[in-house]
Amino acid sequence: MSRTTPAVPLWLAHALRAQRGPVPWSAVTRGVLGGGPLLVAALLAGHPTLGVVAAIGAMFAGINDLPGSRRASVSRIGVPALAGAAGLLVGTYAGDHLPAVPLTLALTGCGLVAGAVSALSPTGSAAGIQLLVGAAVGAGMPLPEPGGQRALAFLAGAAWLLLLRLALPAWGSLAGDFRFDGERHAVAGVYEAVAALLDAAGSPAATARRAALTAALDHAQDALAGPRLRRYAGSAAERRLHAQYAAALPLAEAATALAWAGEAVPARASEGPRRLAVAVRDGEPSGPLPAPSRSVPALRALDDALLRAAVAFDRADGGDLHTRRRSRAALTRTLLGPRGQEYGLRVALCFGVSVAVAQALYHARWDGQHTYWYWLPVTAVFLVKPDLGPLASRVLNRAAGTVLGALLFAGSAAVLPRPEGLIALVAVSGALIPVAARHFAAQTTVITVLVLALVMVGGEPQASVARIGETLLACVIVLVVGHLPMPVRRGGAIRVRLTEAGEAAHAYLAHVLDGSGDRTARWVLRREAYRALAEARGAIALASAELPALARHADGADEFAALLERLVDTTTACAVHLDDTGRLDTRHAEQLAELRDALDRRRERVGVRLPELPSAGRADGGVRSVRP
Repeated sequence: MSRTTPAVPLWLAHALRAQRGPVPWSAVTRGVLGGGPLLVAALLAGHPTLGVVAAIGAMFAGINDLPGSRRASVSRIGVPALAGAAGLLVGTYAGDHLPAVPLTLALTGCGLVAGAVSALSPTGSAAGIQLLVGAAVGAGMPLPEPGGQRALAFLAGAAWLLLLRLALPAWGSLAGDFRFDGERHAVAGVYEAVAALLDAAGSPAATARRAALTAALDHAQDALAGPRLRRYAGSAAERRLHAQYAAALPLAEAATALAWAGEAVPARASEGPRRLAVAVRDGEPSGPLPAPSRSVPALRALDDALLRAAVAFDRADGGDLHTRRRSRAALTRTLLGPRGQEYGLRVALCFGVSVAVAQALYHARWDGQHTYWYWLPVTAVFLVKPDLGPLASRVLNRAAGTVLGALLFAGSAAVLPRPEGLIALVAVSGALIPVAARHFAAQTTVITVLVLALVMVGGEPQASVARIGETLLACVIVLVVGHLPMPVRRGGAIRVRLTEAGEAAHAYLAHVLDGSGDRTARWVLRREAYRALAEARGAIALASAELPALARHADGADEFAALLERLVDTTTACAVHLDDTGRLDTRHAEQLAELRDALDRRRERVGVRLPELPSAGRADGGVRSVRP
């Protein structure tokens, strides 16, 4: 009798999963040069507490110092830093002038705003976290400086690390214009993903390679979307990068159409994109490119795209195809819609309850000295944010990381000289943040050590045991609140994401079947459709890894997203075929009709509202595109 090993639950598997990749040595270097020098300067100037606040600002900037381009780091680090400074101002004023109950209500209101803003984007989420952390620290960490000085010190710390990010060259990128090393690697990654998809055409790996191509395009789009280093024309290197990104879009389109056909392509088809990837990364001309076979429309499209890419690399004129065109109305709908409401209510409730409990605990044991009650609400802020992982995974990793970090710090503080040893501990922890970011528990361990060292430099006594207890209490609060019924329907975030993906797919399909010759608009619509699908897939994967009571709200969503992906893939194949022949064949039309019927049957089950999908019609011997 055979025995089967039970599968690990998704919520536990997610807690154990860690990201992989090379060590980001440039970020490690910036971490060493971040909080440590700021503390030294503040101690020499006689303002250690301002140095602590500045180092906290640098720490958060280091957490947001993700791989990518320098231009993208301006908003990725700067916007959350401004939110954190605003939180410090609000928290300091509220803590100095409001009694306990009004203070709790005011901070709960901050939680409602921060939670809604978190639904907008990853940058919005980081801004929401720093707003609430700043508010909790301002209200719960007694410091001699007024709120304005604290906010300026926090901004100075973040600005210092951002300056390091903009000024220091990355490891191995001293040759050439190192200002654009992140952009070059991101765009080169697109060409490599195109080549990988071509290699996988006709094999079971094609679906995963197409998803990897979408991720590479998303990364390149974000890398190019920061502020221009020159306001209008930009440098020649900058314009060339835009042209290289724009040239990759038709290549990606042709590769997707070939993968959709399900047939292997000649091996030499991927050689051209790989040579283009090397040219982008090295900043060199593309040189001669091998011509693929032109036996089918998608291969002819690939050949044409390679020719256009070779011309575009020299012409350096790519327009602004990297820009995401999101209207203010769409942002407002996200902010005030189900996602914003659900995030806002849960964050507000968790933050407000943790503030109230923290104040009650510390006032109950007040001994005539300053009280430090910020740890409990700050921990709740990190635990309640859904974009940091499923709830159970967050709680397990946060608890384990805090316990380990507090024990490590207690042992280190017992033997290290002060303040020199604590400053060295801050520098080492700052260097480890980029590496520890691969796993939430590891990141929590490093941040716990860093924060405990900082606050001890600022005059707070060693309290590792108390911090462990407060973390466990925050875990309980967030677990309870995370499972409470809310006025907003559960799973609203998934339905909103799927609705957005369905609308983007509809707009893309309608444009293709309309017969418009505007390929630039088509590529923009295609990018938005695939990006919306990737975001929906991420939300579904996150919800599916929750505990069963929450994961059931994602039932059926993954199958619906798969149908939408097939629809967008088929639309891409239709676009390439129409470019070549002016007509759709029966296979394309039947696939579109089949997918439209399948989506109609399933959308009510998952609660998604979609516009009526256009029809390509049917005809023997070929189908001409028609207006929806």
